[in-house]
Amino acid sequence: MRIVFDDIKESLAPNFKGGEKSFASRVYSDGKNKMMKGRLVPGASIGLHRHEGNCEMIYVLEGSGKMLYDSGEERLSAGDFHYCPDGHEHSFINDGDSDLVFILSLIHISEPTRQ
Repeated sequence: MRIVFDDIKESLAPNFKGGEKSFASRVYSDGKNKMMKGRLVPGASIGLHRHEGNCEMIYVLEGSGKMLYDSGEERLSAGDFHYCPDGHEHSFINDGDSDLVFILSLIHISEPTRQ
């Protein structure tokens, strides 16, 4: 199935999950799983959140940023991939000088991990 993100209207989510500024996204959903092209302007972030019953995969297309992951921190830039499994938490921060653009897949898992 072909998904053309540029044909999907971009929406803005202010302070997404408690983050700074707005998270811009073009979202495709089949009702269970989501695929999206996301964008964070400089200084914008997606707030810290835990994945329960799903996992998330992020591939960076442009820019660079900081991923807070569980109790650590990772630097991500174009060509890098981040995986957040069920039961883990993360936050994505654009601390660079240009837009941070990425592809994100949120995959539903039947039962959440209990820790």
